[in-house]
Amino acid sequence: MATPNKNDDDRVRLDKWLWAARFFKTRALAKGAVEGGKVRYNTQRCKPGKLMEAGAELSIRLGLQEKIVVVDDISDHRRGAAEAALLYHETEDSVKKREDMALQRKTMQASQLPPARRPSKKDRRDIDRFREHSGL
Repeated sequence: MATPNKNDDDRVRLDKWLWAARFFKTRALAKGAVEGGKVRYNTQRCKPGKLMEAGAELSIRLGLQEKIVVVDDISDHRRGAAEAALLYHETEDSVKKREDMALQRKTMQASQLPPARRPSKKDRRDIDRFREHSGL
């Protein structure tokens, strides 16, 4: 029987750490994101089996958002959100950039006002006639 190595606790795969830090709901999703280039380890693409190190910088793209986080601690156990948040901290530039992008999306959405009312039967006929003649 092999004796457990003390350093085995510090050896955690990137996909497992992303899952434990609650960036992804499953390890399979984390693995797919790493393989798809959505996660960068110290600004470089890597494989899901990359061993994590404290102090590493991760760039994680989640939908329209991109978070840049610095790894503070290593864990392979998924716990509550409060404990998971202790595994990393987001850089100030990343927070500011995300807030700016959210504000920009919000203002874009506000500038596209919905119509004041639904089209009447006559309005729909006019729209259909316009589409037929313009080729839309």
